[in-house]
Amino acid sequence: MAKKGNRVQVILECTEHKDSGMPGTSRYITTKNKKNTPERMERRKYNPILKKVTLHREIK
Repeated sequence: MAKKGNRVQVILECTEHKDSGMPGTSRYITTKNKKNTPERMERRKYNPILKKVTLHREIK
């Protein structure tokens, strides 16, 4: 049986990539505990298209 919990999968998308005008997107999938962090998550992750670390925000 699967555990019931507050962990949900979220998608993180690069914020700087849209402004750069380059094609493609940089997205990461991760999990978070909805009870501990109800607000949207932000992480600094590597963007392989821009070849640098950028801010990635949670999208719906």
